[in-house]
Amino acid sequence: MTTPVTLNVGGHLYTTSLSTLQRYPDSMLGAMFRGDFPTTRDSRGNYFIDRDGTLFRYILNFLRTSELTLPLDFTETDLLRKEADFYQIEPLIQCLNDPKPLYPPDIFEQVVELSSTRKLSKYSNPVAVIITQLTITTKVHALLEGISNNFTKWNKHMMDTRDCQVSFTFGPCDYHQEVSLRVHLMDYIMKQGFTIRNTRVHHMSERANENTVEHHWTFCRPAHKVED
Repeated sequence: MTTPVTLNVGGHLYTTSLSTLQRYPDSMLGAMFRGDFPTTRDSRGNYFIDRDGTLFRYILNFLRTSELTLPLDFTETDLLRKEADFYQIEPLIQCLNDPKPLYPPDIFEQVVELSSTRKLSKYSNPVAVIITQLTITTKVHALLEGISNNFTKWNKHMMDTRDCQVSFTFGPCDYHQEVSLRVHLMDYIMKQGFTIRNTRVHHMSERANENTVEHHWTFCRPAHKVED
């Protein structure tokens, strides 16, 4: 591993190693971090790239593993292909042009999204967390039922989202409660056979005196299809 490097890609922050970014020397990122291309920094000193920040998670994971791993319900292949072409990562371009199934036909991937939303005061020193909440979104209803039964002391509400997904939102709560709850939730999710696929951070300003920081974790596990 080398010194960590933080990238701001379209407003999404990613931290990785210099060796990961230089995995493919002939790519745009390889040239950029070799000093062949000029670089731009944001106000916090992070390297700034004006591209799709959400899709960059798949670009970065490919750089880390040299394997293309996408959710089964992924619908933005054409956009990802454009991103791969922009970064000039030839092995990724080849994978996107000749995709192979991630799992055997009788296996699919279950996904759980965990997000933490923190509102920060701009004017306190040190920076104060005003309010936080945690949200879990998934189609795995058995997991949500288990969370509902095992985390009874926390204030939460459930709502249906698009694509038959269901969300649990915990909070609002203070910073220390959020940290404790998040640690226990992540432990519970991983004990159900899920592993962390990726993480990302998104910063945004909503009001003059507040910043909002969103942390996202994606968990996945394989499961057998059930015949109707």
